[in-house]
Amino acid sequence: MGKHLTTRAEDYSKWYNELVVKADLAETSAVRGCMVIKPYGYAIWERMQAILDKKFKETGHSNAYFPLFVPKSLFEAEEKNAEGFAKECAVVTHYRLKNDQNNPGKLKVDEKAKLEEELIVRPTSEAIIWKTYKNWIQSYRDLPILINQWANVVRWEMRTRLFLRTSEFLWQEGHTAHETKQEALDEAMMINDIYGDFSENFMGIPVIKGSKSESEKFAGAEQTYCIEALMQDGKALQAGTSHFLGQNFARAFDVQFANKEGKLDYVWATSWGVSTRLMGALIMTHSDDNGLVLPPKLAPNQVVIIPIFKSDKELNLVLNYIEPLINQLKKENISFLVDQRDSYKPGYKFNEYEIKGVPIRLVIGPKDVGNSSVEIFRRDKMEKEMLVVAKLKEGMFEKFMGFMQSPEGLAERAKVAVVEKTIGTVSPDKSTVMFKIFCTDEAALYKFIEGTEVSKPIMSAVLDSYSIYNLTKAK
Repeated sequence: MGKHLTTRAEDYSKWYNELVVKADLAETSAVRGCMVIKPYGYAIWERMQAILDKKFKETGHSNAYFPLFVPKSLFEAEEKNAEGFAKECAVVTHYRLKNDQNNPGKLKVDEKAKLEEELIVRPTSEAIIWKTYKNWIQSYRDLPILINQWANVVRWEMRTRLFLRTSEFLWQEGHTAHETKQEALDEAMMINDIYGDFSENFMGIPVIKGSKSESEKFAGAEQTYCIEALMQDGKALQAGTSHFLGQNFARAFDVQFANKEGKLDYVWATSWGVSTRLMGALIMTHSDDNGLVLPPKLAPNQVVIIPIFKSDKELNLVLNYIEPLINQLKKENISFLVDQRDSYKPGYKFNEYEIKGVPIRLVIGPKDVGNSSVEIFRRDKMEKEMLVVAKLKEGMFEKFMGFMQSPEGLAERAKVAVVEKTIGTVSPDKSTVMFKIFCTDEAALYKFIEGTEVSKPIMSAVLDSYSIYNLTKAK
C-alpha cells in the first residue's frame, strides 16, 4: 500500500481526496457525482448509525420507511420547500425502455410510457411523510408522532466531493408531529443537543450549537438549529441540522387534529437529520499526514494484532500466546483484528493500519512470547510504548529521582520528545527503576538516557546500566 499522501500544508483539498481513497473509505463511481462507500468506510458509518439509532429510540422515536418517489403535486404543496429544492431535483418522467431499432443492442425511452404525473426522487421526505400523516392524525390522542427514517436521498449537485457533497448520499431524517408549539420547539432543540453530544463524545469533534440565519434556514422551516465544527483548514462545516417547521407542512397538507377542547387545530412539526457528511467531518478533524485517525468508539477495529512469524510453528506459538488477550478483548467488547496474512510483510501491514487509523496496534513475535511482552503502538500520537529498566549505582536513587523531577530534568525530557513520562516500579532496595514511557522518537529516548549535554554528568554518576525494550509487559 502506497502510504505517501500529499501533506495538508501542500494542498489540503488534495490531501483529503487522496486520504479517502487510500484509507479504503470510498471511491468515485460510474455514476456522475455519486460514490461507492467501500466496506471499511461503510463499517464506520454503521458504527455512527448504531449509536445515533440507540439515542433516537431512547428518546421515544421509532424507525419507519417511506417511498423514494414523491409525486410532483405533493412535492410542490409546501411552496417554500419546493422552491428551495427545485434546482436540485432528479425527475422521473417515463416508466419503460424499449429496443432502439436504429441502434441494435441499445435501448431508448419508450415515448408512449410517459407518466401521467412526474415523480421527484426525494431530496428530502417532508412532502410524502406529511401526506401520510394526514391519514394517521385525527385527534390529540394520536400525538405525538416520533418517526425516524434511515434512507438515501438525491440532490443533483454540480460540484461534488466524496462524503462532503454527492448527488446521492445516506442519512437519517426525523419527522415528528406535536400537539403544541412548545413541544415541537423542545423536540427540535433536544435533537440538536443529541447531535452535539454525539459529535463531541463519540466523534471527538467540538461543535458550536446555534441557529441559522433567515437566509440559511431550511426551506419551509420557521427556525433551523444546527451544529458546526471547525476543520483543520480553518473552515466551518455544518455537521447536523434540526428544524422547527411550525405549522407550515400541516397547513400545506391539511393535517388537523381535534384538541382536548374538541376544536380543530393544525399540527406542529419538526424535521432533523445528519448524513454521511459526518464521515467527511471525522476525516478532516482528526487525520494527519500519515492517514486517517479514528476515535476508538467509531473504529471498526479498535485494536489490530500483527503476529510476526516465519513459519507455521512460530505463528501457532504467537496465536496460543495471544489467546488470553483475545478472550479479554472479547470480554471488554473491544473490536479487534488478528492479521495473520502471510502474503504481506509486517512493514506493509504497519503502513496499512496507520493510514486506516486503527487506534491501537499490537505486534507480537516469538521473542515477545519468550519475554512475556508485546509491542504497543498508539495511532493518535504515533507513539510506541517503551519499557526502560535503569539499574542504579549504590546510594544514587535520591540523586537520580531528584534530577528526573527537577525543572532541568523535566526540560531535558521534553526536549528529546519523550512524552507521558511516568516513573514506574522501584525495587525494594532502590537499585532498579522501571519507566513506562510513550515515545515518538526512539533515538531521542536513547539520547536522553545516555545523557545530553545537561543530563550526562548526572546519568554518568547514577547509572550502572540500562535496558530499553520496544515493548511493554502484556499483563
